Amino acid sequence: MKLALFADVHANLEALTACLEHARAQGAQREVFLGDQVGYGADPLAVLEMVERRADAGALVVRGNHDDAALDKVSEHMARQAAKAVAWTRDALPPSRRDFLASLPLTARLGTSLFVHATADDPGAFTYVHDAHVAARSLSASDATYVFGGHVHQPALYHAGAAGNLVRFQPVPGVAIPVSPRRRWLALVGSVGQPDGGDPAASYAIFDLARATLTYHRVPYDVQRAASKVRAAGLPEMLALHLERGK
Repeated sequence: MKLALFADVHANLEALTACLEHARAQGAQREVFLGDQVGYGADPLAVLEMVERRADAGALVVRGNHDDAALDKVSEHMARQAAKAVAWTRDALPPSRRDFLASLPLTARLGTSLFVHATADDPGAFTYVHDAHVAARSLSASDATYVFGGHVHQPALYHAGAAGNLVRFQPVPGVAIPVSPRRRWLALVGSVGQPDGGDPAASYAIFDLARATLTYHRVPYDVQRAASKVRAAGLPEMLALHLERGK
């Protein structure tokens, strides 16, 4: 089975649609949404409707910090522009979509894989996995062979080395990476809807369980349309610029 792993969609309908189509063309058979369905972007209602339909069809969906914030759980550490987008998102969501967000778990499990937005050791703290130390703490909190997450908007892959230390690997888009179950792995799949690092193309990954490979993908989409919607909604200009610049 091939799992399509989507994180940080951030209400970007154009990016999500492009990634779903790309994953289907790659033969993905099931989907996992790794949190932050909303926030930043201008299409929270349409994105949540799409994600909920996928969940009804068997997709796994976990909750992220922006999803929490849309439910009146704004962190005091949230940046000003993010908080403005959250307030706008909260006003845009009807009760049914808020109920869907509230129903989402912080983690989900499928066989030897654990899915979480941030870290497995304290999923509700929404800690960023910026280095091998944090990655090791997250990985050691579970007996899962694979821990998949988002939150950090750039792709990265950590694996346990021969000495037990975690080693960071920078994936190349489109290249299948062997991820043997004899080791343990923590994968950050990048962001569908607000990619970082200077590349505006949407980011997601496909995990092929049968072959034990993980392939990261970058998918071009209609960035200008998504950015125009952000501006038309009156959201902060920097959010539109981020989409256009990929940073």
